[in-house]
Amino acid sequence: MRKLLLHPAAKPVMFVLCLLPLAWLVFATATNQLGANPAEALIRATGDWTLRALCLVLAVTPLRVITATPQLARFRRMLGLFVFFYGLLHLLSYAWFDMGFDVPDIVRDIIKRPFILVGSLALLLLTLLAATSFNRAIKVMGARRWQALHRAVYVVAGLAILHFFWMRSGKNDFGEVAIYAVVLAALLGWRLWQRLRKKAVLGRAAAQGTSSPARAR
Repeated sequence: MRKLLLHPAAKPVMFVLCLLPLAWLVFATATNQLGANPAEALIRATGDWTLRALCLVLAVTPLRVITATPQLARFRRMLGLFVFFYGLLHLLSYAWFDMGFDVPDIVRDIIKRPFILVGSLALLLLTLLAATSFNRAIKVMGARRWQALHRAVYVVAGLAILHFFWMRSGKNDFGEVAIYAVVLAALLGWRLWQRLRKKAVLGRAAAQGTSSPARAR
């Protein structure tokens, strides 16, 4: 498995897999398979795939650590860019099919409707993360500041769930929202647990280091 992940074809295969949802949506649109309201179906589907891609990119690190497969890390940047890609498609679908690219109406709608405002903030953060996802950005910003900025993906996860929750609140349809919330909470909770455990280990090591000279005397 690890050798397959390092194969030169692994990234192109992953790229194609990430494009399959878009290919299906294009095919479904061309063959009238999106139901009675294809515009709403496209807006909803692109939003769903943004959340799914976000879950995938946040799952990379836990899977890498739990399965001892460091090779998974090489796909994280690509998956992160696809989160932005599907989020941008989600915005474009809304701006085109719902608002007809009427910019003043879009701005008023964003201000008036909290779930759209929250979704817009999430996409703005994703834009910053996508724009600084390359090695040159790490060199310019410095590793520490770059890492601090890219922790904003956790804020994106919270905003995305809030956007999804408010969007579905009018329909009293919370089952799917709950599933995404549980998955994202588990992925973020794992990171918090790892950080607390590392802090506890460092604390014990520091305590042992300070007590050793006392014992020597």
